[in-house]
Amino acid sequence: MIFPSILARPCTCIASHIGGSLPIYSAASEIVLDDIFMRLPDFVTDMDVFLKLEAFNPAGSLKLKTAVGLVDSVLSAGILTRPHGRLIESSSGNLGIALSVVAAERGFPLTIVTDLNANRQAIQTMEVLGTEVVVIDRRDQNGGYLQQRIAYIQRELERDLRLIWLNQYADLANAHAHRDRTARNAHAELGTIDVLVVGVGSTGTLMGCLEYFGEHSLHTRIVAVDIEGSVTFGGAPAPRHIPGIGSSRRPEIFTDSDAFDKVLVGEPDTIAMCRQVARKYGLLIGGSTGSALTAVQQISKSIAPGSRVVVISPDLGDRYLDSIYSDDWIKSRYGDTFTEASGSSFV
Repeated sequence: MIFPSILARPCTCIASHIGGSLPIYSAASEIVLDDIFMRLPDFVTDMDVFLKLEAFNPAGSLKLKTAVGLVDSVLSAGILTRPHGRLIESSSGNLGIALSVVAAERGFPLTIVTDLNANRQAIQTMEVLGTEVVVIDRRDQNGGYLQQRIAYIQRELERDLRLIWLNQYADLANAHAHRDRTARNAHAELGTIDVLVVGVGSTGTLMGCLEYFGEHSLHTRIVAVDIEGSVTFGGAPAPRHIPGIGSSRRPEIFTDSDAFDKVLVGEPDTIAMCRQVARKYGLLIGGSTGSALTAVQQISKSIAPGSRVVVISPDLGDRYLDSIYSDDWIKSRYGDTFTEASGSSFV
């Protein structure tokens, strides 16, 4: 369920108010509803599993917080100035949309470098917001596209000295956005969190949550979830098809340690989980959320009965209707061997 008390409470961020209760925002990037949770009854026996739903903002994902943090970082450092500043960034979709929102409202030209795994809806959204979108169609040596995307950016930086690379993979502003907002608000709203499960891509959310809970809730177990074929945890590289999770290049902001657990899941299990959640709970979830929920099932026997488990849900499944919710898309990538029954199931 969605907690009624949370929904009823007026926002107290940087919006002004009319009559003391109605929030009025002055910019799209201010509309970040950071306190919406959904409990999944009977997802795993003897524990409470909550989704922290991050999609309820104009960019439709958790990445709006990242986008604001990255742009504010270069502004405060004096790197980005008007009227000559031009931004460039690599994104599989969600950050590109979020940056497009921020760039449009602040008046900065933006180029997003993406790849063939990005869905058409995401590309169209960025273009409608005024962003130039470059699609990379050649895989790198690890079977992904990220290194090719970054190579393109580096060539453009040499060609155009006005360009500023926001670099979500190296700028700690990425992690700090989730330390100061995502992690802090989850803790403030839910109190005790026994297990926090986070999918990893750029690893900004993971690093921010580790820093916050390492200071404020040492008992909270952090579980990082990656997809098979990603190299972030040191695994063998392989082609991947689901955007928003995994990487063919370890991000610079990522620090490996024993402060968190690492779980790898397969793409077929992720897809099966997304479809099962849709039919059981009436909620379309994205690939990162499906991966994280699959991981919860995989480690459920190591979680004490009665625990409170929180899963960060970066976006919703409407962006994946032509991929993980499409039978034709699945067949073209996994053949006839994929069945929902062969993937995850509720335990």
